[in-house]
Amino acid sequence: MTSQDTGEPPSWPRWATEAVSLVGYDPKWAQRGQREREHLHELLKPWLAGRIEHVGSTAVPGLAAKPIIDLQAPVPELAVAELIAGVLSAHDWHYVPPELEQRPYRRFFIKVKSGHRAAHLHLLLPDSARWEQQLTFRDTLRTRPDLAHAYGQLKTDLAQRHREDREAYTAGKHRFIQDVLAGRG
Repeated sequence: MTSQDTGEPPSWPRWATEAVSLVGYDPKWAQRGQREREHLHELLKPWLAGRIEHVGSTAVPGLAAKPIIDLQAPVPELAVAELIAGVLSAHDWHYVPPELEQRPYRRFFIKVKSGHRAAHLHLLLPDSARWEQQLTFRDTLRTRPDLAHAYGQLKTDLAQRHREDREAYTAGKHRFIQDVLAGRG
């Protein structure tokens, strides 16, 4: 009998339901991102269609963030995720099945260290809109401290209001991100 059969909530690992917790910018994030990129490049070389990028808030100097390194890797097709999962599982990466993740434009992995999320890996098609959007948003925040500051304030507010709801925290950032991508920032 599964938790679905009994009406009980699923028994998730602690890292899967961690509270949203922001910390001040740490200059070591860039170094961690570089190390993760290099390691992943070696592991994923047969499937890569380009350069692995450090994205997300930890890639923006001065920005408060969840201390989780976000990386995106270009792959020729998302179906390679199953093969990649077999390689990454030996390195503390957990594959989130697409039917659970519900973001059809990517495949998603979470690296766990000491029972906590340490990194995220987004497998994306290199010519996809999402690939470009993540790079554009990161690069815009890097060159516009005013937007990075406003984004940091929004994230802090959302983290306080939605500490136990990662999806609501993420959804609350959507409009700001869309405005920046549309040049309305």
